[in-house]
Amino acid sequence: MLLPYSEYRWLTRFGEIGILWPVAIALALWMLFVGRSWRLALAWLLPLGVAVFITSVSKIAFIGWGVGIRALDFTGVSGHAMFSAAIYPVMAFALTASARPERRRWQLLAVAAAYAFALLIAYSRVVVHAHSWSEVVAGFVLGAAASGCTLWLAGRPAGRPWLRWALVAVACWFALMPGYAAPTNAHDLVTELSLRLAGRDRPFLREDLHAGQPS
Repeated sequence: MLLPYSEYRWLTRFGEIGILWPVAIALALWMLFVGRSWRLALAWLLPLGVAVFITSVSKIAFIGWGVGIRALDFTGVSGHAMFSAAIYPVMAFALTASARPERRRWQLLAVAAAYAFALLIAYSRVVVHAHSWSEVVAGFVLGAAASGCTLWLAGRPAGRPWLRWALVAVACWFALMPGYAAPTNAHDLVTELSLRLAGRDRPFLREDLHAGQPS
């Protein structure tokens, strides 16, 4: 491990949906008001929506019906890895959008650093035994595809300082959240939905996948 275990327990919270959704909404607003284009906002929300849908379906399929890949220890796409790789790079892009053309390299470095941070969050999910390698790799690749699509379509919208500083304020907000916010219960909600859809009273577990039999 690169860091003490306790640090990974703290780091992994930066991938929680409850902390990142406000950032995703703020980014959509930034694209509408700064980019002045609903197409830019759609270029952000549609890829993110597809990534969320795939992640949710993979989890529901396993929890409700036991659909997984035993050889890869795969029970569903990691939501933390997906959200981190989808949101942080776009946020880095937004925060550096008003940089002058000659300083574009700083924007590229910021986006690269955001992907590296997302990769570290994905790794933390393995360290804290929340996901297998296959699950975090799938999540990171899916999220990176969503953010990459947005960045490719975004171009270089002109930034307005007051909106940029508003995003900085949001960044400060979610940076504080891991230390103060209660853990997000998104997994419990997905589990409840999965059981309702499958008509079961007990979710499939990772142990069931490796046992090769219904629970």
